[in-house]
Amino acid sequence: MNTTSPGTKTDRIIYRVSTALIVLLIALPAVTFYTDFALNSIQHLGFPAYFGIEDGIAKVIGGIVLAVPMVPMRFKEWAYVGYGIDFISAIIANAVVIGPGMAMLPVVALIVLAVSYIYFHKTHVVYAPGI
Repeated sequence: MNTTSPGTKTDRIIYRVSTALIVLLIALPAVTFYTDFALNSIQHLGFPAYFGIEDGIAKVIGGIVLAVPMVPMRFKEWAYVGYGIDFISAIIANAVVIGPGMAMLPVVALIVLAVSYIYFHKTHVVYAPGI
């Protein structure tokens, strides 16, 4: 019985580093969602103030889901979906309201998220009963 995880050592390192970047760059700053600066920034983009609080809470939960290894794969999949929607929304909002230059940070975050997602599947076994 093979107890090692799939993927090469390089695959696992890329997955861990890219996931850590997502958690550090997105989930940890989300704890500042209640500051005046954050709420004013959200309102400047045309979102209601409460959206920043909801978004911050969702980012913290998503960060925990991605960072904790014992969380089931299905929850991790939904965390990736949520972050993807969040980043795409940030790209659109920043590009339309502020300008295309400000949309680059969410584009970079989306690329790092995609790398994490791709290597998540390269380094985890997917059990499909009946196949």
